[in-house]
Amino acid sequence: YFVPKAANRPVYSYRLSIVHFWSLIFIYIWAGPHHLLYSALPDWAQNLGVAFSIMLLAPSWGGMINGLLTLRGAWDKVRTDPVLKFMVVAITGYGMATFEGPMLSLKNVNAIAHFSDWIIAHVHVGALAWNGFLTFGMIYWLVPKMTKKKLFSTPLANFHFWIGTLGIILYALPMYVAGFTQALMWKDFNPDGTLVYGNFLETVNEIMPMYWMRAIGGSLYIVGAIVMIYNVVRTIKVGSVIEDELAEAAALTRVSKRRTAGETFHTWLERKPIQLTILATIAILIGGIIQIVPTILVKSNIPTITSVKPYTPLELEGRDLYIREGCVSCHSQMVRPFRSEVERYGEYAKAGEFVYDHPFLWGSKRTGPDLLRVGGKYSDNWHLNHMYDPQSTSSGSIMPAYAWLVRNEHDRSDIQAKMEAMVTLGVPYTEEDIASADASMDAQATQIEKNLYSDPDFAKTYEADKKYAAENGEDFIEMRDREIVSLIAYLQRLGTDIKVKETGELLSDNKN
Repeated sequence: YFVPKAANRPVYSYRLSIVHFWSLIFIYIWAGPHHLLYSALPDWAQNLGVAFSIMLLAPSWGGMINGLLTLRGAWDKVRTDPVLKFMVVAITGYGMATFEGPMLSLKNVNAIAHFSDWIIAHVHVGALAWNGFLTFGMIYWLVPKMTKKKLFSTPLANFHFWIGTLGIILYALPMYVAGFTQALMWKDFNPDGTLVYGNFLETVNEIMPMYWMRAIGGSLYIVGAIVMIYNVVRTIKVGSVIEDELAEAAALTRVSKRRTAGETFHTWLERKPIQLTILATIAILIGGIIQIVPTILVKSNIPTITSVKPYTPLELEGRDLYIREGCVSCHSQMVRPFRSEVERYGEYAKAGEFVYDHPFLWGSKRTGPDLLRVGGKYSDNWHLNHMYDPQSTSSGSIMPAYAWLVRNEHDRSDIQAKMEAMVTLGVPYTEEDIASADASMDAQATQIEKNLYSDPDFAKTYEADKKYAAENGEDFIEMRDREIVSLIAYLQRLGTDIKVKETGELLSDNKN
């Protein structure tokens, strides 16, 4: 809509725009599983996601070409009009993002790119160039029209365009380099079959310069947005008034009660928002119903493992803390069936391991290592020290400290309501389990507290804090009642339902 308005040119192909619209809203919902390739999602759903992602290339590029060809005869205006500059880069960014998306949905490419910064680069070409620049162009076109004033400063708008473009380049390119670096390092093996970079932090330290460049690029982009806000405010307050633009359209000639002369079904539909909304909703729901309903109702899509049990009440509380603190943003819980991942993290993930996870925490990014098999790998003391000061246990880590988890008292008063909610989602907690939740939490938390006391340094510091609180009349929170204990309980549970012997044999009755 805005490109033809800004260029003062008719859209290149109305018919192509209609095909573009309906193809996108019908196909896109089918493509969602391409984010979960090589995961515990059923293979048929993954393959559907790949097929429809490839199909998306046609309507997406049809839309991009339609936009660029609309500018035929107006390219001289692009040199001087900042609105069109933003829109040209936005349409180009749309084309790049919608080409790369189908490419990344190919399983062999996804095996390399997923969980790496390559995905961050891909997403931000869409977010910063396509969505961001299109929004900026629309604002620069709309505000003068709405206020009937000339834009306060065209040079400032041009400055915004160039600093924003530079910001996108400095943001996206380093993330591509970082993503390729991560993929190559994660999958590199020595001749003897061991990982060349067995320590995850080796990869983190290697890509730190790229993160600095990303920060600079993002900052430039934000500076441009601030310049735009200033320009818009000044336009509204002191911009010079312009006369109304004369515009008129030919009168519509009715040929019936519902139709006008020359009107097709679709042009009629565009005047009917309710009917259009209903048809669009139907087009979207078809893919969702075909993909989502079978994964819920068909038993073969929900394989079970008898050794997998529901979380204890304390672990369930710890899981909520894991979600609250955003741990899933940097850590995945999905070991894919690749030699490099099994060697680094342990046995690959099975669908049956996640039947009691609501929602699942598979993640989409590995800023830190995968945590699916972290249970039992480190002591309770290690986890406490790691959350309080990550660099004390992992030199070179870029993880922030979560010291408040060690200090804060944990409110566990809602545990029974949480367990009842889990029951409605199919988790087999019994009435007895729910009634004894508080006692269960106290027992598990007390055991973790005893484990922490096994570290002399912890015991010494803890007793000193207790003594200080008593001498100063302050309330002292027992360690078993603190948030860190619940989080430790959850972390120590992860991946322990499936045990693997040295021979590699699974110690579980895997039904599927």
